[in-house]
Amino acid sequence: MGKGKVFGWRSSCTKSSSNSLFLQGNAGISGTADRLELEAGRLRGNIEQSAWDGQWYRLAYFDDGTPLGSSENTECQIDSISQGWSVLSGAGTQERSAIAMESLYKRLVRSEERLILLLDPPFDKSDLNPGYIKGYVPGVRENGGQYTHEAIWSAMAFAQLGNTERAWEMFSLINPIHHGSSAAAISIYRVEPYVVAAEVYAVSQHVGRGGWTWYTGSAGWMYRLIMESLLGLHLVVDKLWFSPRPPRHWTSFKMHYRFRETFYHITVNNTGKGKTISSLSIDGVNHTEHFVCLVDDKLNLEVVIEL
Repeated sequence: MGKGKVFGWRSSCTKSSSNSLFLQGNAGISGTADRLELEAGRLRGNIEQSAWDGQWYRLAYFDDGTPLGSSENTECQIDSISQGWSVLSGAGTQERSAIAMESLYKRLVRSEERLILLLDPPFDKSDLNPGYIKGYVPGVRENGGQYTHEAIWSAMAFAQLGNTERAWEMFSLINPIHHGSSAAAISIYRVEPYVVAAEVYAVSQHVGRGGWTWYTGSAGWMYRLIMESLLGLHLVVDKLWFSPRPPRHWTSFKMHYRFRETFYHITVNNTGKGKTISSLSIDGVNHTEHFVCLVDDKLNLEVVIEL
């Protein structure tokens, strides 16, 4: 089979009869899906009505109606999870999410200390009782330190907003290699600089010290941040979608993706501002979509993306 025929076949992914049967067999759940979608819309409306604090989204409410993660609080005035997930979930409005993420950057990112805090100020002397996290020393773990899950979500949210440079900046702060780039840095970090630490302390005398390394949850999210949010590689069933977000100073980069015994050699050329795909070709043939169909025909294919 010639390459032209291979490309023609790849340009439209096939639908198997088993998929068709699966959809027919689950037609009865469409009513449940519609109901859940309706409830999700109501929840989104309630969040916009009750959870917006003016410059960011609130974290929660206690049983008596006292807000948490609000400017009204003396402790935990702002948290990063509510802001990041207002973007990642798609539930926040575009305008408010942008304001919330800017507040996150101003209040929770400490560039000089290479920290992205979970919340600020930490719980200490107030009557607020959020649960077990108040048992930690202020600035440690969930009580106002960096909890790496949330730091990664913040970087992913900036990427999703289209703020590529800030997303890469956040990734640089999280990257454990940068915490061990010198003798002075590793004397502060004090854990392995080649694996992800689930937490980094923000408490006085231990600022920048890592803890709970080899944590697979944070490592898994870090992998998704790099591959999906930054390099823009998305696997969806039998399609490989692309949305690269390289930093401005990268003129090009390459990825090699193996699908069983077939290799896709992907080159991304960053000739513009690096925000939209101007063309995509497979083995020299232009492709109108921003994805390729994955077929295990044991070929080596060259995918070239121009930004």
